[in-house]
Amino acid sequence: MEPLHIPALVRGMTQPRTRRDVFRMAGLSAAGLALAACGVQGKKAAPPKADAVQDYWSKQTKHGKVVFANWPEYMPEDKAPLEKFKQATGISYEYKEVIQENAEFFGKAEPVLRAGQSLGYDIVVMTNGVQLQHMIDLGYVVPLDHSKLPNFAANAGEKYKNRSYDPGNVYTVPFASGVTGIAYNTKYVKDDITSIEALFDPKYKGRVGMMADAQEIGNFGMIATGANPENSTEADWKKAGEKLKAQRDAGIVRKYYDQSYIDAVSKGDIWLSMAWSGDVFQRQLAGEPVKFVVPQEGGTIWTDNMLIPKGAANPVDALMLMDFLYQPAIAAELDEFIQFVTPVPSVQDLLKEKAKTAAGADKKALEAMAESPLMFPSEADYAKLHSYTKLTTQQEQVFNPIFQSITQA
Repeated sequence: MEPLHIPALVRGMTQPRTRRDVFRMAGLSAAGLALAACGVQGKKAAPPKADAVQDYWSKQTKHGKVVFANWPEYMPEDKAPLEKFKQATGISYEYKEVIQENAEFFGKAEPVLRAGQSLGYDIVVMTNGVQLQHMIDLGYVVPLDHSKLPNFAANAGEKYKNRSYDPGNVYTVPFASGVTGIAYNTKYVKDDITSIEALFDPKYKGRVGMMADAQEIGNFGMIATGANPENSTEADWKKAGEKLKAQRDAGIVRKYYDQSYIDAVSKGDIWLSMAWSGDVFQRQLAGEPVKFVVPQEGGTIWTDNMLIPKGAANPVDALMLMDFLYQPAIAAELDEFIQFVTPVPSVQDLLKEKAKTAAGADKKALEAMAESPLMFPSEADYAKLHSYTKLTTQQEQVFNPIFQSITQA
């Protein structure tokens, strides 16, 4: 396959896709370990009452400004979606790429929020997982006024309207998603990989990559042992740990990776690995012999979510921007740049329409995006995807060591 020379691809191949580079090391980071040590023992907030939510929003007004905190590589360089928002609403914006890792961000934000101070941001993007759960549980996130989110109601996919980590989207709406599955190099692996058991197959001894993050590898260990991560117990974690330990002790795993796994697969240092869909799609556009599959037993779906932190100065403006990004044309513009899974299904048809009037490499790239199951998973793939295990602070102190003892040995 000839590489497609498009701006988004050049960006992705000439500099790291920093959105995913360090986030998955959260379980091993200094910030993550420090938080685990102190226990994040803040008082858990009660669920929001409808009257209190209504009372809060009735006192808020549009201020004409919004400050958006996001990850790198998550907005076109010309900020076109934000410029269109400014033109449509008169609301100015500050866009800051200040989030490099969930644990690190939470480690800095938590003492500020605990002291009742503002972070200085009106929208923050965080991934579902332990840090987002802490933000919600500790009352650091403003419940959303869904009467002011008509585009979300009309255009978000049903799968993105009731996520297990935030039932009913009380606190969050998705920005983008991705899938953890299996990538393999077709130059070396001639079989069609369909099962998660391929990662445990002795015939690939020394050629398998696994992820170093506790939640990621824990999920795959549980899926491999028949457990549902979202409803798992300590017994399930231990059983998964035993299977993963046996895999390691048999020499099947070459290395436990962060983002560098994708280079190892592409070069043939490893032949198959746990993988993130966005990474693999970039390599496929570059013409590399890398295939991605959601195992028949299941994979993981992660979602980066927009939220309004407690103490935000401009919550109405923030809510207006969040909803604006759910206009299909704006969502399509974002997804063409980001190349992950959009929460707006109609984007697929818009990319197909745009491809009809494009030419050359642009046409091929747009067609590849619109047809890719890595950007638009099938219904069969969605049915096999699990979220992460919901953990209390006490459960984290059991869960993390089980899997870190494997990856750090």
